[in-house]
Amino acid sequence: MRRTSLFLACLLAGCQQAASPGAAAPDRGGAAASGLERAAIATGAIADASRIAPVGLFQRRHEAGRDSLCVLPAKSGDYRFGLEAIFGTEQSCHGAGTARRAGDKLILSFSGGRKCIIVAQYDGDQVALPGVVDMACDRLCDGRGNLEGVTFPRIANDAGAALRARDREEEPLCEAD
Repeated sequence: MRRTSLFLACLLAGCQQAASPGAAAPDRGGAAASGLERAAIATGAIADASRIAPVGLFQRRHEAGRDSLCVLPAKSGDYRFGLEAIFGTEQSCHGAGTARRAGDKLILSFSGGRKCIIVAQYDGDQVALPGVVDMACDRLCDGRGNLEGVTFPRIANDAGAALRARDREEEPLCEAD
């Protein structure tokens, strides 16, 4: 019994050893990358999202319609965007504004009267809106639609595709600066 207890205490102490300095290098705005993630980025197995600009077209088709987000570079050095999320014939959300990167986040500031700001997750392959958004964003939606939890997978990574994107009324989703 005593040997088992001693063995378990040693095992537990080994699991709780302090992390050595530099064990997890910070990346993406302060989030620590694991050694495995750093190795995968170094070998090219996965892309380094902090180096991938969000410019392009993000789009997802589903049974109720199509969710689209286009992102273009702005003269200010940040980005401009337009989005549309469709939830059925009378339920949709649309808006446009400016965006800026903050590590692995994309901060979307919608233009218009009441200020709607959404901090979305950006991993290089998709933009994912959070499960809860500010009530000021309700004005962007018709019917019972809302932007909570909407994801936009990347389908193109160039400004040309973003400029060709159209909303359900066939109007440009993004316009040149």
